[in-house]
Amino acid sequence: MEFGPLKIRLYGDPCLETKSKPVKEVGPVERMLISAMFETMGACRGVGLAAPQVGINEQIFVVDTGKTMFVAINPKILKTAGSEVMEEGCLSIPRVLVDVKRAKTVWVEFTNHENRQVRAQLNGLVAKVFQHEYDHLQGKLILDYLSPKDRAKILSQMKNGSYTGNVLGEDDEDRRKI
Repeated sequence: MEFGPLKIRLYGDPCLETKSKPVKEVGPVERMLISAMFETMGACRGVGLAAPQVGINEQIFVVDTGKTMFVAINPKILKTAGSEVMEEGCLSIPRVLVDVKRAKTVWVEFTNHENRQVRAQLNGLVAKVFQHEYDHLQGKLILDYLSPKDRAKILSQMKNGSYTGNVLGEDDEDRRKI
C-alpha cells in the first residue's frame, strides 16, 4: 500500500490552522506517509512539507534543501540565537512571499523515521525551514507574521485576485518554496 503524491491543502483549509497531535510511534503507515510527503514536496519544488499541509494533523514534517534531508517527528525547539528577516513562501499559500523574522540558529530535538531521538544545532536555510515547518504543526502560517492591517489587505487582494505584492512566478527556477 502506497500513498503516492498527496494533495497540498491551501490557505483557508481548517487543517492548516489546527495544532497537530504528537505521533505515538513511527510504524509502516507513518513511513508510507513520510515517503509520500517527500515525493509531494519534490514534485512541488519545495524544501519542506508538514503533515497538516497534506491534511494530516500529526507532528511530522520533512525537509530536503538539496544539501540536508531529514524527517522530524514530534519536534521541539530548545533554544534559539540571532535573528534575521527573510522572504518566505509557502506551498499552501502559492505565489505569496512574506518577510518573516526567524532565528539564525536553532537547537532542536525530534524523533526520526527510525524512532530515534535526534538533537541538533541547525543554521541558515535548514534552521529557517525547520522553524517554518514547526509553525505549521502549531497551526501558524507565514501570513500570521504580518501586521493585522497588512494581513487584511493581502487576504482581501488574494480573495478578489488582485494581489500586487511579491509573487513567485511559475517559471522562477531560482526560488523553491518552503
